[in-house]
Amino acid sequence: MAEMSLQTLSDAMRRIDFGMLSTRTEGGEIASRPMSNNGEVEYRGDSYFFTFEDARTVGDIERDAKVGLTFSGTADRSGGPGLFIAIEGHAELIRDKAQFAEHWTKDLDQWFEQGVDTPGVVMIKVHANRMHYWNGPHEGEIPL
Repeated sequence: MAEMSLQTLSDAMRRIDFGMLSTRTEGGEIASRPMSNNGEVEYRGDSYFFTFEDARTVGDIERDAKVGLTFSGTADRSGGPGLFIAIEGHAELIRDKAQFAEHWTKDLDQWFEQGVDTPGVVMIKVHANRMHYWNGPHEGEIPL
């Protein structure tokens, strides 16, 4: 498969639970942390994550909404190097419980014991501006 569509890439990302979310710190450095996308990858290239209000990630996004996401998938049966995805986008902080509920999965309960009612929960929505992938010997950029 030489070229991937946004739909194909979104489907592949849905099967990759954890990726790295990178933000710019107040000192201008890059900070990265693992985040679970909980299968929440939409056709438009939106990704959703949950964290706590007091997390460094929230402060970083409040100062600079430009973020990066990276995902890597396992190699296919041919033993190839697998799928690698780099995304640049803008993050939005959402504090509305009704919107939490639209994107909540039971797996999140292990980190947020009271579900969407857990005090201090914030949802991060990342809207992709640029998506680049490497799939074995093939690479490409998805127009957004």
